[in-house]
Amino acid sequence: QLQASGGGLVQQGGSLRLSCVVSGRAINTYIMAWFRQAPGKEREFVAGIAWTGYTDRTYYADSVKGRFTISRDNAKNTVYLQMDSLKPVDTAVYYCALDHGYLFQYNADDFDVWGQGTQVTVSS
Repeated sequence: QLQASGGGLVQQGGSLRLSCVVSGRAINTYIMAWFRQAPGKEREFVAGIAWTGYTDRTYYADSVKGRFTISRDNAKNTVYLQMDSLKPVDTAVYYCALDHGYLFQYNADDFDVWGQGTQVTVSS
């Protein structure tokens, strides 16, 4: 089970940190990711993290590269999304997801466990 939190209302240029607590399994070797869905739009990939065998590798959508940072704390079984320099276009419901596979994919269909979503609203 995935439990996302940390969303809220923030002004343009502000920051938020989303958390995703995973229960029932250790996350250290799983592929984890954040997706988002704005009203009237399809769910889109935001950031992902995957264990390579000796370190984590991170992946980002071009639209958030340099502003967002994904990380995980294996001791807390939690994945984070630090969001800085937020823009109104970042407004969406953010979902965390887990993939039991071995190769990182950007497609939401490849992720088989999802959290409930947390709303992020950025005002101009």
